[in-house]
Amino acid sequence: MEYTALGSTGLSVSRICLGTMNLGYESEGWKLDEDESREIVERAIELGVTFIDTANVYRDGDSEALVGDVIAEHDRDELVVATKVYGSMDDENPNAQGLSRKAIEQELANSLDRLGLETVDLYQIHRWDDETPIAETLRTLDDAVRRNQVRYLGASSMWAHQFAEALHTSDRLGLERFVSMQNHYNPVYREEEREMLPLCEKEGVGVIPWSPLARGYVTRPHDEFDATARGSEEADERGDRHAVYRDGGGEKINRRIAELADEKGVTMAQLSIAWHLHRDPVTAPIVGVSSVEHLEEAVEAVDVSLSDSDLEYIEDPYEPVPVSGHQ
Repeated sequence: MEYTALGSTGLSVSRICLGTMNLGYESEGWKLDEDESREIVERAIELGVTFIDTANVYRDGDSEALVGDVIAEHDRDELVVATKVYGSMDDENPNAQGLSRKAIEQELANSLDRLGLETVDLYQIHRWDDETPIAETLRTLDDAVRRNQVRYLGASSMWAHQFAEALHTSDRLGLERFVSMQNHYNPVYREEEREMLPLCEKEGVGVIPWSPLARGYVTRPHDEFDATARGSEEADERGDRHAVYRDGGGEKINRRIAELADEKGVTMAQLSIAWHLHRDPVTAPIVGVSSVEHLEEAVEAVDVSLSDSDLEYIEDPYEPVPVSGHQ
């Protein structure tokens, strides 16, 4: 495993971040049960993955609880644990969602309890809250840092102008600022390169992309994608969700990734992860896996080298697509 600093902070994180959206206690579709989930987190730690990302809404809190159970058996000081707040934890309670002071304070307390931690390393706003002034959110998060409940603050998918406003507000009010951006970014969805990534680079903000494998679309040939459990389930539940990946030259990019992966003797997933590791200012892609074998593959991607011509070959077919992932 390789390690790097998160943005301009002194915090060291592994170049692969373990995503835990599908981990929990009961099996459901492509979501894993306790034994499978525990095995993945345990193996990730063995392989040197020190960066683990979860959220209060993942599996209705079960993801946080599962992560908490596993890390309790390890040296907490070696791990960087990240979680998020914003989504609804109780549809009948309007204060159990959003980024108001009440919502953040109570949901942070709940997250810490599920994780079994006194302090979470990286606390992220999961989305932008149009209903709450950003100054209220930032003051509340700053208070959490001063209470030692949180060490660093992060944000997730939003418009670049919103993120710029948040950073400016923090500077103006003398509050802790966001040090990371968790955004939607992969070889077949690169709209973040227009504004968000240049902003992050300018401001010294670390980038930890979600869906770096395009929900599995760049891990296998295009024609095979809907055969996976997750691909089939999402197609049934949400319609043609992956059109955004195909419409911007995605099918051609998919074929080129397959071709290059075959030439280099690696999997498509490994080559796609390696693409992220060669892109500035990406710190660590957040990789969710469904098996230990896929986890081990992802970790090996750290050793895959891509030339400038390889990167150009992958990227050349890309065309603009509608912005996706902010909501």
